[in-house]
Amino acid sequence: MEEKDSLLVLSGGMDSTTMLHEYQSRIALCVNFSYGANQNEREAACARANCLRLGIPLVEIDLAFMGKYFRSSLLEGADAIPEAEYAPENLASTVVPFRNGIMLSVAAGLAESRGLRRVMIANHGGDHEIYPDCRPAFIDSMGRAIADGSGSLVELYAPYTHLTKNDIARRGAAHGVDYSLTYSCYKGGATHCGRCATCIERRQALIAAGLTPDC
Repeated sequence: MEEKDSLLVLSGGMDSTTMLHEYQSRIALCVNFSYGANQNEREAACARANCLRLGIPLVEIDLAFMGKYFRSSLLEGADAIPEAEYAPENLASTVVPFRNGIMLSVAAGLAESRGLRRVMIANHGGDHEIYPDCRPAFIDSMGRAIADGSGSLVELYAPYTHLTKNDIARRGAAHGVDYSLTYSCYKGGATHCGRCATCIERRQALIAAGLTPDC
């Protein structure tokens, strides 16, 4: 039996929820961050549901200062979100400055405090062009910083870095992930809008995995 030595940054979206199910035998704890984004509340509800289903503890941490002081359309309400395909020119406004750097720093401290050796994050290849803190170079740098800052007690593990969203959905289907218990829409409404880039990407990934799209 594998040792439960890992902490997963779990948003409640498709990617991190897939990672939760795929690596559940290694995950001792999940952490969900709220930072004022339109989708945070609905994502968090999904994170709770999946952790409850798998019997994995969840810590919820409020990073409200980001919503107060940072600029991003994700922090400015549903109307600020562009409705277009997933492309840099459409989604530049949704970048939350250094979001993953902040979250991973907190997650690393939490992991070290709990005696866990690994922090997991579900960044993927489809985000590289748009989000600097999802790219391989950033993950490599952050991994070195976490190792150095923890005295080599904690490492960063990002196994989806070079996968596509379609690849991830296929993995999730193979592991029986219930994607109705995930949330993707950047507008943050009661149902997926079906028009924003993340909804479009979600629909394409579910279809690629042979699943019924929900947006």
